[in-house]
Amino acid sequence: MHFVDPSREVLAETLLAAGPGSPTLCAGWQTEELAAHLYLREHRPVVALGNVVKPLAGVSDRAVRKLASKSRAADTYAALVRAFLAGPPRLSPLHLKPVAKAANLIEYFVHTEDVRRASSRWAPRALDGNYSEALWNELVKRAAFLYRGVDLGIILVRPDGPRHVAKRAPVSVAIVGEPGELLMHAHGRTRHALVTYEGQPDAVALLESAEIGL
Repeated sequence: MHFVDPSREVLAETLLAAGPGSPTLCAGWQTEELAAHLYLREHRPVVALGNVVKPLAGVSDRAVRKLASKSRAADTYAALVRAFLAGPPRLSPLHLKPVAKAANLIEYFVHTEDVRRASSRWAPRALDGNYSEALWNELVKRAAFLYRGVDLGIILVRPDGPRHVAKRAPVSVAIVGEPGELLMHAHGRTRHALVTYEGQPDAVALLESAEIGL
């Protein structure tokens, strides 16, 4: 099943419900910066590259903040979110479902939760089982990269049984949670992820202090 388009809709609805000037879990960004990021990464390739290529990070950040500064009023903010909801340009490779899945499935889930969980009152969503499985499959593909900065073995464990060894090392910690919660942890939202740890106390402490994510 293809979950990217419904995930885009949920993210846009979440951004519109929050409104401009609302907090997110993205450091230094309010909802208008997040909306600008989401729009620009699909319409300005250099902005998308700036998310992964450090020399271009400044270009990306300036573009995001410039567009966000124009989108602080309710009407301009709503227009920006609607432009994101409309999807990528007609000739974009993101119209190809495999490309869209690889680029956006996790992106949209994490950023939806970045808005939802920035509130002092939030609860985890009840996810469709197939959607949860799709998130898990994408996480497994990139878990080693996301935990590259952790000097430990990392085992991701779902409560329903499946597990994935993300990194091997003499000392390991198991991180237990539903796929969406494991995703949030793997993307550095560790304080807002509903997970538990299994391992030696000093290893768990090392994991809690480690740099995780992109």
